[in-house]
Amino acid sequence: MTDLETRVVPPHAPLLRRAAPALLGYAAVRALGLVALAVWSAARGKSAHTLLTARWDSLWYTRVAELGYGYEVRLPNGDVHSNLAFFPLLPWLERLLHAVTPLSYADAGLVVSLLASLAAACGIFAVAERVYGARVGICAVLLWAVLPVGIVQSMAYSESLFTALAAWSLYAVLAGRWVSAGALAALAGLTRPVGAAVVAAVWTAGVVSFVRERSAARAQGAHEEGHAPVWRRALGMLLAPLGAAAYVLWVGHRTGKGPLGYLDVQAGWRNGFDGGYAFARFVAAKFTSIPSALAGVGLITGVALLIWLYVICVRQRQPVALLVYTGVVLALALCASSYFGSKPRLLMPAFPVLLPLARALARPRTSRSVLVTAALAVVSAVYGAFWLNGSGPP
Repeated sequence: MTDLETRVVPPHAPLLRRAAPALLGYAAVRALGLVALAVWSAARGKSAHTLLTARWDSLWYTRVAELGYGYEVRLPNGDVHSNLAFFPLLPWLERLLHAVTPLSYADAGLVVSLLASLAAACGIFAVAERVYGARVGICAVLLWAVLPVGIVQSMAYSESLFTALAAWSLYAVLAGRWVSAGALAALAGLTRPVGAAVVAAVWTAGVVSFVRERSAARAQGAHEEGHAPVWRRALGMLLAPLGAAAYVLWVGHRTGKGPLGYLDVQAGWRNGFDGGYAFARFVAAKFTSIPSALAGVGLITGVALLIWLYVICVRQRQPVALLVYTGVVLALALCASSYFGSKPRLLMPAFPVLLPLARALARPRTSRSVLVTAALAVVSAVYGAFWLNGSGPP
C-alpha cells in the first residue's frame, strides 16, 4: 500500500470519505471543462448554457418531461423521429425536480446530470477500489473525467445517469448485494437501451456464482448453502431486466406493433444493429482524400485501442461482471448502424476499459500522475469546448 493510500484512504473509513480525493479531482476537471466552454462560447457569441441544456438529445428529453410521449418529426425522406426512442427515467427526474423547485425542465435536466455525474464518479471509484485498490480507483475516476468527450458528463443527457446506475449495480454484484444489483440494473434499463449490458452482467455473474458454489459444494461433499442467499440472488436476477422490458413492452403496446415495436421506432431514426457493417463502410468512405483519410486512420486507431484495452482487461482477469458489461457496451456502440458521430459518447459508460490505464497511471509517483492528469484535463477541456461549439454530440 502506498503512503498516499495510507494517509488519505484509511482502510475502514466510510466509502464516501475514501472516495473524496477522487470526487474532488473529478469536480475540478469538470469545472475546468465548463470554464473553457464558457470562455470559448462567449468568444463565438454563443451561450454555453444553451449548448449544455437545449441542443440535440437534451431537447427531446425536455419535451418528454414537459409534454409526455407522442411527439414525432416526419422528415422529407419518410423517416419518422419519435420521442418514444428516448427512455423515460431522465425525463421523469426532470419533471420531478421541476415540480419541487423553480427550475425549468431544461435546467432540471442539467442539475440531474451534474449530480448523476458525481454519483457515477463515486461508483467508478467504488468498483475500481474493490478490484484494484484506492489509488487505482482515484486514477480511474480522473481518466473518466478527462475523456475527450467528457463535457457530455455535464450536459442534460442521460450518459451520466446511466453510468451512475451501471457502476453502482456492478459494485453491488461485486459486493454480493444481489437485490440492490438487480434493482439498479432495472433503473439502468429505464435510462438507455444499453441497459441490456447491465442486465447481462448481473445475469452472467449470477449464473457463474451458482455454478461455482454448486461445484464447490459437490467437491467438498457438502450440502447446498442456505436458501436465503440463493433466493436473494435469484430475486436480483429477476429484477434486473424489468425496467427495460417494461418500457419496451409499453412502447409496443402504444404503437400497436407488439413486443418489437421499439425496434420499429429505432428504425424510424435509421438506427439498428448490423454487426458494424455500416460503421465499417463509413470508415472506408473516409479514404477518398488525404484530409479525410487522416480521420479514417484516427477512427481505426481508436477502435483498435478500445479492442486492445478490452483484451488487456480479459488478460488481467477482471471480474466476469465487468467483462460482460464492457463487452456488451462496446458491441452495441460500435455495431450500431447509424449516428456515427455519437459513438464517442455512446462508449463513455464503458468505464471498466479504463482500468488498465488507471493501473498504469497509479504506478508512478503521485506528482507525476498529477502532472499527467492535469495535462489531459487541459486538453479535454479545450477539445470539449471546441467540439460542443462545433459538430458536438448528436
